[in-house]
Amino acid sequence: MKEFIAACVQIGITPNDVKANVEKSVAWLEKAVKEHDADLIVFPETITTGFITNLNANELWDLVDEDSILTEIQKAAKAHGVHVVWPTYRRGPERGLILNSSILIGADGEEIGSYDKTHPFPLENAACGGWVQAGTRAEVFETELGAIGMIICYDGDFPELSRILAVKGAEVITRPSALLRSFDIWNLTTSARAYDNHVYMVATNSVGPDAGGGFYFGHSMIVNPIAWRLAQARGSEEIVSSKLNPDPLRHVTWGSKSPQAFDHLEDRNLELYRESLVEARSRFEIGERLPRLDKVES
Repeated sequence: MKEFIAACVQIGITPNDVKANVEKSVAWLEKAVKEHDADLIVFPETITTGFITNLNANELWDLVDEDSILTEIQKAAKAHGVHVVWPTYRRGPERGLILNSSILIGADGEEIGSYDKTHPFPLENAACGGWVQAGTRAEVFETELGAIGMIICYDGDFPELSRILAVKGAEVITRPSALLRSFDIWNLTTSARAYDNHVYMVATNSVGPDAGGGFYFGHSMIVNPIAWRLAQARGSEEIVSSKLNPDPLRHVTWGSKSPQAFDHLEDRNLELYRESLVEARSRFEIGERLPRLDKVES
């Protein structure tokens, strides 16, 4: 990768008003370019509508047509020559099939690739009675900035997913989120995924309310491959940014000149990990277990 500036644009939404949210995002994209010289701009999860919409799947499908959710942000990316990670609900192959997606737009305004959330939170997961179909692929996209992988919110709780992206060569993983759990969980999982895999994490969390009454706490962050936070937002609308160094693993900790002598990818014990690829559940019972429509109890 080359040296470049990544920015988290942490803004609130107008519930279910796609036009207003796109217009606001374009204005804040311009702000990120003007004030931060951003090369990569990451917005929060489901920026076009908010996470909880209080709409049924058919109503949401009708709302998020490709033209309304993509055209203006693509024009803005091209006009300012920036890469954008654009998270939105988008239409699946049939009416009523919804994907929670992260779309990578290049500096020419063209779609480089997309990722569909592979671990929908149980509330949204269609397999638990929700509205989102789980994605099945996790790819790394080579860009002029570097190799970028994408995850979304709850995905960050699963070390295996970020590891797959790192093994595929990701240098930066973006994590747009609408996370309502504690700051400690947000910080821990984002920092761990950076450190586990020696990647940069650019994690933008939602702020303010959605149609369901949830109130998101923000605190977007950029974490380097040795788990140091390079940027940290507060609980209000704002942009934070950081310059990403293309040679971040020379020293074992921030400010040290002691060389780092380990590589979490190279040092893996691959033979042992096969035991993890089986169905499982926690030995501790959770407070509310939603029925899994995609699993048949034996």
